[in-house]
Amino acid sequence: MKKKAVIFDMDGLMIDSERVTYDGYVKICREFGYEMTLDFYKTLLGLRINVISQKLKEHFGKFFPSEEIIRRVHIYIEEYFQEKGVPLKTGLQEILQYLKSRDYKLIVATSTARIRAEKILKNAGISQYFDGYVCGDEVVNGKPDKEIFIKACEKAKVKPEEAYVLEDSEMGILAASRANILCICVPDMKYPSEEMEAKTYKVANNLLEALEIIKEDEKRFE
Repeated sequence: MKKKAVIFDMDGLMIDSERVTYDGYVKICREFGYEMTLDFYKTLLGLRINVISQKLKEHFGKFFPSEEIIRRVHIYIEEYFQEKGVPLKTGLQEILQYLKSRDYKLIVATSTARIRAEKILKNAGISQYFDGYVCGDEVVNGKPDKEIFIKACEKAKVKPEEAYVLEDSEMGILAASRANILCICVPDMKYPSEEMEAKTYKVANNLLEALEIIKEDEKRFE
């Protein structure tokens, strides 16, 4: 079936932000006397803030000041973006321009809160490409629940089988699978496990490769 919409995750997929976020957690956690490891950070990828806060307390202990640390990490990220600009992933401009020229509906589906997502994408100079947003503070159940992607399809006025999801995280892959939407995974800090890879449609090294996958599919329906 020819696709009509593409649903984009944000952090780690469009915005090269996960390394900056990890560095922020390392810095701020150390100020409070805790050590954030890369392995543990990877378990937080794709999750909403409230779930991240809960997992931090489970990992470090109930007295861990998770809300304050998350707040300060977001300040760290914002200051980094203001100083150095919002870092975009390879191929983002190309895939957005192509999909827009082919009249796909483009929707952002991110675990990030709307006010933060809109600000980042506006500052990155790419907000004009999108037809709508579904954000982490606008769903009852975050990824890996399918809710965010079902709502994205509703916003785009397409059926799940008429869309692609582009994701970097295993939580996103699982959510797309549960929504019965083809997921093209573009891994960032963590390559999907064999179990999660089996739930994807394809895995691409970058967004340029993801674009080629979409173009190949288009040829089959011409």
